[in-house]
Amino acid sequence: MHLSASRLTRVLACAAVPVILTVAGCSSDSGKGSGSDGGKKSDASSSSSKAPSGKSSAKPEKAAFSTLPDPCKALQAKTIDTLVAEAKDKNGTATKSNDLSSRASCSWNGLDEDGLKGSDYRWLAVSLVRYDSHDSLGSGNKRAEEQFTKQVEAAKGTQGAQNLKAEPAGGVGDQATAVTYGVKKDVDFFNTTVVVRTQNVVVTLDYNGASYEGRQAPDAGKLLEGAITAAREIVASVGAANQQGGQQQNGGQQNGGQQQGGQPQGQPSAQPGQGQGQNPQPQQS
Repeated sequence: MHLSASRLTRVLACAAVPVILTVAGCSSDSGKGSGSDGGKKSDASSSSSKAPSGKSSAKPEKAAFSTLPDPCKALQAKTIDTLVAEAKDKNGTATKSNDLSSRASCSWNGLDEDGLKGSDYRWLAVSLVRYDSHDSLGSGNKRAEEQFTKQVEAAKGTQGAQNLKAEPAGGVGDQATAVTYGVKKDVDFFNTTVVVRTQNVVVTLDYNGASYEGRQAPDAGKLLEGAITAAREIVASVGAANQQGGQQQNGGQQNGGQQQGGQPQGQPSAQPGQGQGQNPQPQQS
């Protein structure tokens, strides 16, 4: 039977349609059948790449405080006069620091002589350490909490401490503990260490006194009261320093808690507060 060329073309076109569909169907089935293992592996690989690593990917909250006050100006002049009568240097002696926005300290000492009535010696030291939030180390507050605990334990572990007592100091910062004890040297020293955490800053205040040449021994209760009052004043200074644009005042020192590249900066070479019990001896002027 002879078919015209045009009719033959239509017949072949109609016959080809099912073949194309079948090939397409086989190709599709092949992907679901023989190639299903590869598809599953691909899906598994994709899923594993998106799966959490086990650690929270959320960044720690930004630290509340980005700078520290001048430690030698963190206390009012009248407070220094009250706590350290006849201070040799009322401006205080600052400890060197390579980053004053992260760690700073200052101390005062004085010998109040009263002739035949004897003399009173007082020593006051203030140390501040600020912690930045860090992806691998945690939030600034968390790091400060850990350091707060270490500082309290350091004070409680002072060698040669007698009649040691540790108790919360209410109304100072977010956490505060006062540690009192005596140390016997050439005379009896009465010591008070107040450790405070305010947000991401840890404040350690050491205050001690002794009496010489028949002078009545210092009142331990008054030493404690004075130390807590001073600690509260320093906490207020920390807040004020950050409200007054401390970031601009300290220029490029705002990465105090970490070095370039996001690596955490080393801890202070001398932890504040570890000098308690190591009472400097008064020097006659």
